[in-house]
Amino acid sequence: MCVESVPPPSSRVTRRGILAGAAALAGTAAALSAAPRAAAAPARGAGHTGDLVVDGGTLLDPATGDVTEDAVVVIRAGVVRAVGAKSRTEVPDGVPRLDAHGRWVLPGLIDAHIHLNTATEARDAVRKGATSARSGSTNFYQDIAVRELARQAPELAPRLRAAGVFVTPDLGDTVLADPDLTPLARLKDGVRSAEALRRVVQVNLARGADVIKTRVNERAGLPEQDPLTQVYSYEQLSDVVAAARRGGKGVLCHSYSERGCDDAVRAGIRSLEHGVFVAERTLHDMRRRGTYFTPTLTAIAGLADASDPVLAERGRAYLPVLKDAVRTAHELGVPLAAGTDSSGGEVEPIGGEVELMRAAGLSALDAIRTATTGAARLLGLERTAGRLARGFAGDVLVVDGDPLADVSVLKKPLRVVRAGLPL
Repeated sequence: MCVESVPPPSSRVTRRGILAGAAALAGTAAALSAAPRAAAAPARGAGHTGDLVVDGGTLLDPATGDVTEDAVVVIRAGVVRAVGAKSRTEVPDGVPRLDAHGRWVLPGLIDAHIHLNTATEARDAVRKGATSARSGSTNFYQDIAVRELARQAPELAPRLRAAGVFVTPDLGDTVLADPDLTPLARLKDGVRSAEALRRVVQVNLARGADVIKTRVNERAGLPEQDPLTQVYSYEQLSDVVAAARRGGKGVLCHSYSERGCDDAVRAGIRSLEHGVFVAERTLHDMRRRGTYFTPTLTAIAGLADASDPVLAERGRAYLPVLKDAVRTAHELGVPLAAGTDSSGGEVEPIGGEVELMRAAGLSALDAIRTATTGAARLLGLERTAGRLARGFAGDVLVVDGDPLADVSVLKKPLRVVRAGLPL
């Protein structure tokens, strides 16, 4: 059965309309009322940002690996205007200072796979070090609202690439996320036809999604599902990718099985998510295509601690396999991005994913790059995030220790600065 030929909704949706509608679902109204500055921000433009000097401390540039002692970072209107050794950097008078002496300073981290459904989760992600992020989808376009919240009140949410709703065979209650999705509820076999797949992508694009999220396998986090079962074919994945490309967007794909990973990569996805049983031949193909690998080691490691015995055994069996895949991918030159796959109200620190990348065999600097420069390229933020350099966002982490000696210090940042605003 095909979807009725109804045009997708107009893309002329006002920012206020998106924010008000999705925020009601996301529970962001309380946060917005607690941030009157954001409410007063102009409809077309950034919210309030800060002026700040991060004074002293040892600065790490993930792009080069350079370390600068007794450094300063000068942030004006939320943007880095000067950075370097204090003795060679002009520091303006009358600007608030954050004392970082005896600490290490590095750019805010990037969580390339996270599910932010509420304002509380968004704020939590920032406080735990993720000043930029990419959504792994939400059920009712909450991530679109979170993205707008971040623009109006950056201290309340990470800079976000939103994925909208999941392109999946069974949408469930997500058919209520938009009136133009409701015809899909009549499909006996779910969202499988080329027309149905295009419909979900089109509605996402019309609602302002930055990326498209789909799947090739069932979920690992549900004991009744087999994550090696394939739900979409190569042809169906190709339909999703083609529809996304027509809108100028890339696709991230939830994947586990060897064949599923290979089908997804050959279909042209932008990034492979999870990818536990990805084959070496597929990794070679990913290197050739420039396909990113976001392994979400945090999520797989979390399964091992589950109370459900099926999930616990799954986590124990999958984690070493995934670590091997990450190490092989890195050795082959496949670009890696860090993502926690946080969901369900609990936000895991992105620093923990960096620690697991290190445990998988990456050097400390390369592990840090997966949550800075590497993830920034994946998100199209390579000139905005991932470094503290002139013209980049004033997003800063201050940590109590040398992350090149012990990356675990990234899990508990002492201070986080978002767009020049210290939290």
